Formats: sequence, C-alpha cells, structure tokens
Amino acid sequence: MDWLQLFFLHPVSFYQGAALPFALLFNYLCMTDSFSTRARYLFLLAGGGALAVASMGAFAVLVFVPALGAVVLIHSLGPRHVHRPTFIFQMSWQTLCHLGLHYTEYYLQESPSTRFCITLSSLMLLTQRVTSLSLDICEGKVEVAGSRRSESSLPERLWKALPYCSYLLFFPALLGGPLCSFQRFQACVQGPSSWDPRHSLWALTGRGLQILGLECLKVVVRGVVSTGAGLTDCRHLQCVYVMWSKAGLFKLTYYSHWILDESLLHAAGFGSGLGGRPGEEGLVPDSDIWTLETTHRLSLFTRKWNQSTARWLRRLIFQQGRTWPLLQTFVFSAWWHGLHPGQVFGFLCWAVTVEADYLIHSFAKVSIRSRPMWLLYRTLSWVHTQLIIAYIMLAVEARSLSSFWLLCNSYNSVFPMVYCILLFLLAKRKHKCN
Repeated sequence: MDWLQLFFLHPVSFYQGAALPFALLFNYLCMTDSFSTRARYLFLLAGGGALAVASMGAFAVLVFVPALGAVVLIHSLGPRHVHRPTFIFQMSWQTLCHLGLHYTEYYLQESPSTRFCITLSSLMLLTQRVTSLSLDICEGKVEVAGSRRSESSLPERLWKALPYCSYLLFFPALLGGPLCSFQRFQACVQGPSSWDPRHSLWALTGRGLQILGLECLKVVVRGVVSTGAGLTDCRHLQCVYVMWSKAGLFKLTYYSHWILDESLLHAAGFGSGLGGRPGEEGLVPDSDIWTLETTHRLSLFTRKWNQSTARWLRRLIFQQGRTWPLLQTFVFSAWWHGLHPGQVFGFLCWAVTVEADYLIHSFAKVSIRSRPMWLLYRTLSWVHTQLIIAYIMLAVEARSLSSFWLLCNSYNSVFPMVYCILLFLLAKRKHKCN
C-alpha cells in the first residue's frame, strides 16, 4: 500500500469517511431512545461486518475467524486462565497473516493487495481489543456472563456472547481509532446518550478543519520531497534534510488518520467525554500533535506517539516483564507490526535510544545549572529527538531491503549512534558510582 498517496483517495480514509453517517445515525437513535440494548449491539456488529466485507472483500474472513475464536475461548476458559491461550491464539493467527505478506513482498516480489493490507491493519487493532478484554477478565474488571456451563439454551448463550462479538467487531473501531476498553464500550452502549449535538458538531467541524489543514500542509511537503533529491542521490548532509522531510510527510499522514479515526468514534458516541464508569479514564486520543512536535524528550515522544497503543503495550508487556521490560516491549511491538527487517531494526534502535534518553536527561538535570546552558541543551536535544524519530520512522516504513540499506549507510545513522555511545558511557559511569 502506498502510504504517500493523497489522503482523500486513501482506501482506509474513504471507508472511515463512508462510515461517519452511520455512526451519527447510531448516536441519534441512541439519543432518542429508539434502540433497545440488544438492537444497539446488533447495529454495531452488523455495521462492522458490512464495513469489513466492503473494505476487505474475501479477506474479511481473516478477521471474523479470530474474533469468533476469541469469543469461544472467553466463554470456555475460566477467568484466571483466559488471557494466555487467547493471547497465543490471536498473535499466532496475526503472525501467519503477516507471513503471507512477507511471502508476497520478499519471495514473489509482488505488491500486496490493498484489501489484504487493510485486513492486516484491522487484525492488529483486533489484537488490541482481544488482549485488552482478556486482561480485564483475568484481572476481574469484567465478569463474563455465562462463562460457566449451565443449562441455558443455545439462543441464550448466543445473546450472552453478543456484547463480546459486538465489541471485537464494532464498526467505529474496525479500521482505526484509539483503543476503547470493553467497560467503556459496554457503558456507552447500555447507558443513556449524553451527546450534545451543538458541542459535538462543533468538535467534529474543528477536527475536519484540522484534517484539511494537515492535508494542505502535506501537499506542500510532498511537493518539496518530489522535487528534491532522494536517499539514492543525496550527498553528505543533504541526506539529513531528505530524511527529515520524508518523515514529516509520514507524520502528517498519521496525524490525519488519527484525527479522522477519533472523529468516527466521537460521532458514534464513544468520545472522550461520554459514557464510562465514575472515575474511569476517558478515551485516550492518539494525536497529541503539540507535545509530539515540541518535546525534547525522546521518552515522552514515545509515550505520546499513538498514545492508546503505547498504553496498551505498557499494560500488556512492560508491566508484566520482569527482566528488560523496555526491550521486551519494543521487541513485541516489532512482532505485532509484522517483523519486517526495517521494523525489527527500527524498534530495537528505538528501545536503545529511549534507554539512553533516560540517562542523558538524568545526567543533564544534575549537571546543567545555568539557564542559558539549559535552553541550549533543550534546543539541541529537541533537534536530536526529531532526527532520531525521523530515522526510526523511515526504517520502520521501509518495505524494501535496498531502501533500508540506503538509510543505514547514510549520514543519518550518526544521530542514533550518538545516543548509543552516550548510553554506554553514562551506564558505565552510573555503574562506577554505585
């Protein structure tokens, strides 16, 4: 899939935009209390099925099978034992599908089908919801109705499984969007709608203007990238500018998609200010653009980039890991993304530079006393953070070994290398002090 094509012609954006009127219709029907709870679950599930078939074609089966398999496992296993088998099943299925992509790209040397790429993206989001739900069940946050065998009939069991099927396949989150917990999903569906039409329409209009502004900026950046030199013919420090401008194009694309995805969830009634239990955190947005573009901390950038996914990874891997949790988290992230060579290298590089970031900033906090030096340090660290992120982004997005080697052999490799050297020196210093 060409991620540099025009946003409004992008298949995922087209289908997300087409789903927007149905999200508004669902919210309106809930607001007027025209829907029973079961009808709401069925509407979201049917919408997810229709959207999957429309966007993925026959490949939609690759999403339906693991979703149904996860529901069967959830209702077959006890709460304490449900997470591990569900996790293994979901990741094994997703890995097999990613291996199919590897076979097409690297062995057959063919471009993969756009529908298959959309399917893989949807599978990755499904993995988030499946593992989030299984963790909630394991931790006692969600009680599965009918998980024990009873004398209930088959139709009754199917009705009890409906909320979980609906959650795993509901159309506002099928192709994109921040992770919505099952508790929040259930509260929004079952509870009364608190949707304020005026406020929500203004919010959706604001998001639409943001997307339009980002797309206009992207057209300008694309024009600069297309007229300038590429990594194949750039020379010396010119390669730094090429890397930075191409990474900027990728970031603008991500920001646009994230805002559109959040708009769809908001339109359906799953926005940050709606539903949920008292004290429960709202829907975490993925697009904190201001923080991402202004922070001088690589670690903060990492926590804010695709924020709901970062929190999911922290809960799923980092908090469960006993040894090298940071490295485990990034290794799993590379696995979850598909284990392309550039992804493996990029996420390992990211892990090392984040570890270096903690030591560098701890050392700077103690060593730098004067305000001018601190401002200089913040400026240089901001530039370095943005360049490291640009390097990692191009590595992760590289789909051919030739483009990956061009990046590694350019002057751009100096930036992560500086952090690696500082990590070694500061870790050695810290070890001596201890």
